[in-house]
Amino acid sequence: MGKIRKYGLLILLIILFVGYIAVTTTSIVTYSEKDETQTADVAIVLGASVVDSEPSPVYRERINHAIKLYNDGYVRTMIVTGGIGEGNVRSDADIAREYAQSHGIPQDAIFAEDRSTITAENLENAKAIMTENNMDTALIVSDPLHMKRAMLLARDLGINAYSSPTMITLYRSWRTKLPFLAREEFYYVGYRLYRLFN
Repeated sequence: MGKIRKYGLLILLIILFVGYIAVTTTSIVTYSEKDETQTADVAIVLGASVVDSEPSPVYRERINHAIKLYNDGYVRTMIVTGGIGEGNVRSDADIAREYAQSHGIPQDAIFAEDRSTITAENLENAKAIMTENNMDTALIVSDPLHMKRAMLLARDLGINAYSSPTMITLYRSWRTKLPFLAREEFYYVGYRLYRLFN
């Protein structure tokens, strides 16, 4: 009888875990369709690496989205984020700033956060720039499937943030979406657990 109860409890825990993962996955996908774009002080562009001194295709679309937000009058400034990646000599943010300037954004409208390596650091350091420059509101710019975790991090840091996912994403087919979604699921669940104990 004891073994049966143990197996029953184990099965119940597995069912609850699988159910939690399914619900979380659905919420990440559903949130990816949420667009809160509105007038704000700044667009925070979350980093996504560079390739040969050029923004990676993913990063480029995030910067392009911020450029459009600026040109459409939604923001007056942008913060591009990302430190120096392995094998690089320039920071991702520096290359992103150069790219934005080459597309008509004035130098004084671009802030570069060039010390981070992960999303949480992107946002933590961007928050410091906002505070230093009396910015109150921000549009968070990233790929749609990244938005749920990014927005949770931003709000936990005290950023008055709104979701503004890229309109163009390279994660279009399920072959490219699934690995990205699995990664987001892993980090999102991990962060939620971290919040429980901190």
